[in-house]
Amino acid sequence: MNFNNSEKSYIRGCENLVGAVNSPVRAFASVGGNPLFIDKAKGAYIKDVDGNKYIDLVLSYGPMVLGHRNKKVEKAVTKAIKKGTSFGASTNAEIKLAKIVCDAFPGMDKVRFVNSGTEAVLSAIRLARAHTGKDKIIKFSGCYHGHMDAMLVAAGSGLATLSLPGSKGVPNQAVENTLISEYNNLESVKEHFDKHNDVAAVILEPVTGNMGVIQPSDEFIRGLRALTKEKNALLICDEVMTGFRSHFGGTQELLGIEADITCLGKVIGGGFPVGAYGARNEIMENVAPLGGMYQAGTLSGNPIAMAAGISTLTELKKQNPYDKFNTVAQKLEEMLLTSAKKHGIDLVVNRFGSMINAFFTDKKIENFTDAQTSDTDMFAKFFWAMIENGVFLPPSQFEAWFLSSTITIKELKKLEIAIENAFSAMSS
Repeated sequence: MNFNNSEKSYIRGCENLVGAVNSPVRAFASVGGNPLFIDKAKGAYIKDVDGNKYIDLVLSYGPMVLGHRNKKVEKAVTKAIKKGTSFGASTNAEIKLAKIVCDAFPGMDKVRFVNSGTEAVLSAIRLARAHTGKDKIIKFSGCYHGHMDAMLVAAGSGLATLSLPGSKGVPNQAVENTLISEYNNLESVKEHFDKHNDVAAVILEPVTGNMGVIQPSDEFIRGLRALTKEKNALLICDEVMTGFRSHFGGTQELLGIEADITCLGKVIGGGFPVGAYGARNEIMENVAPLGGMYQAGTLSGNPIAMAAGISTLTELKKQNPYDKFNTVAQKLEEMLLTSAKKHGIDLVVNRFGSMINAFFTDKKIENFTDAQTSDTDMFAKFFWAMIENGVFLPPSQFEAWFLSSTITIKELKKLEIAIENAFSAMSS
């Protein structure tokens, strides 16, 4: 494959962009080489500036659940643009998308749209503190909740990829009210509650995607819900990545729990910058203008983003691709494990609905410590071998892969060949 134009773009980009990227994972730091620059995409495929075509398993890290340039979404966005791109005022589209989202989550009466997952999380944490009158937040190592100061401690894929324990510029005071527990370890949460009586909330990715795909045990997730209720703390589910990906709504219903506050993003924007946080009336009525917790945003509820979200969720509900996602993910898992075993390569595959991960280890992956046993050098070889065979993966061992409803038997066959070719090259 020829990557000459991507290399030229990288050189030009370094002049005025930090590392030629606008998000660190795009820099390919953990897999080596220069980043690929993308030109366009359609359906299940994405094409770089050199004309190389790939089956896309990144899908903008989740939101392109219907594939790229879905006709109905594209039509809705084009129609909205013709009316205007931003008003700084309320629109009916905000009301329509809010109803779709709230109807999909049993524990959500009201929602507030924002512009990113990070903004959704920081607002949800502020809301939890306002509602409870307490200060401390418990998070889990390896769970990533955006780049707000209080959450940039023991975070997931981005920091793990760059081998950073935290971030410069975050003062100690910013994280002094953040307590760290181990995912799938309820006792580690109980220890914090035993020591502190001012815990406002526990926040987690109910199914993780930023230390790879890891599903909670029933004992852990149900125990966590019971514990937070017992201690009068709120449970915040960060479903920015998982929302609408394995079920129309969130993973909470599949896991048998109901969060107090839910954070959303990705899919509900249909490829545009959107985040949201929502909860029961008694909690959301703390938010201005109804209550004293202030949060605002000029571009929140942007009419173009709302149009994309409405059309995406409407089409997603109509397609109902969730059984198909499970089937495709299971076949992909079988392909990976069969080929890896054939070539003597240690591999563990985790999946949940339309999210899947291949870990280069022989250890069962249940938390971030387990995930870090993965051979990242092997993943880097696999990543480039898959690129050479026409498959675009996230350039990090610790990022989830995503499926779209546009994947067919044709793409599955191509994936099977690509995986076999990649492992064959790696073993030789």
